[in-house]
Amino acid sequence: MRLFINSLAANAGGGLTYIRNTLPLLAANPDLQITVAIAPSLRREFSGLTNIEFLEQELSTSRRFQYEQNELPREIREHRSDVLLSAGNFALRKSPVPQILLSRNSVYTSRDFYRDLWSRGEYRAWMETHFRGWLARKSIKWADVTVAPSRAFADELHRWTGKDVRAIHHGFDSDTFFRDDCPLSPEVEAKLTAAEGSFRLLFVSHYNYYRNFETLLRALPLIQRSFAPRAIKLLLTCKFLEGQNPGAYHPESAARMVRDLNLRDVVVELGAIPYHQLHLLYRRADLYVTPAYTETFAHPLVEAMASSLPIVASDLAVHREICAEAARYFPTFSPTDLAETVAQVAEAPTVGENMAANGRKRVGHFSWKKHVSEILELAKSLIDA
Repeated sequence: MRLFINSLAANAGGGLTYIRNTLPLLAANPDLQITVAIAPSLRREFSGLTNIEFLEQELSTSRRFQYEQNELPREIREHRSDVLLSAGNFALRKSPVPQILLSRNSVYTSRDFYRDLWSRGEYRAWMETHFRGWLARKSIKWADVTVAPSRAFADELHRWTGKDVRAIHHGFDSDTFFRDDCPLSPEVEAKLTAAEGSFRLLFVSHYNYYRNFETLLRALPLIQRSFAPRAIKLLLTCKFLEGQNPGAYHPESAARMVRDLNLRDVVVELGAIPYHQLHLLYRRADLYVTPAYTETFAHPLVEAMASSLPIVASDLAVHREICAEAARYFPTFSPTDLAETVAQVAEAPTVGENMAANGRKRVGHFSWKKHVSEILELAKSLIDA
């Protein structure tokens, strides 16, 4: 089978995680001939995969869409591909071969995200998101099959478009995740050492609006009071500085909140941590927390479960699907309930231990090998149809 993968939109978050974990598995399949459209910056990570043909393109967002719709079909035909895997939320309108669309961006269907943009006065971003949402909705109709990374998000897409969407969970590879023991940078290590002795909350995410950082920040003074005299620290894998995060999200409101709530000694902005070193960070935390108000899968939740961390998560259907009994849940926009839930878990060690044990068992439900196998089975069924 000749598989063409369009991964030009994989530049941050779940898109990067997906490509990093699936390409090596696909490359190991001797029955596949694979061509991958990819950004040059990401191509370097796969220098060892010599049996994949890479088509490198450095494109702006607007130029990328034009290239995908107008020029990519010719590349697919020239490579005599049998199936197209579109890995970036948008499908080709006229694919020359059967097309599988991977849809993994929930902001297009999130009313909370549109309200958030409007309340921040980001009217241009509000309009652009509506336009991208229109394209994403059209894409689901253009594709032969759309795949979502969770059942909850697949159901949401079905309600949004009226089309059936298949759910195939994203995976987790424990051997790969825990393999690298390369030490953290001296700067990061110094910050983590200074946080020892505190109760350490961890949130793995670059700054964006839909991860709902502000609710978490508002909860911190309440958590402080419940833990006194013991100190707490919130470990973040981002910095509230303009230009330090992917995308066009402005972190000034979060930075201002840190100042106004006197949280400078509580919030530890570590900055981006390389994926292969993340396991070292999870091991330095006591509890994982996420206040996100929309989500499609949430890879850090699986990583936290694999790292034996109890989890406190906003009450989303996706979070419950992924974590089940490994997490405790709170109403998404309630700092008070978030703080109370953290305190309940922290004050009952056996509760946290049971959650961590449930998480370790739960991780076994997620496998990249299984995901890739199901994607290839789906591709073969489209060829045989």
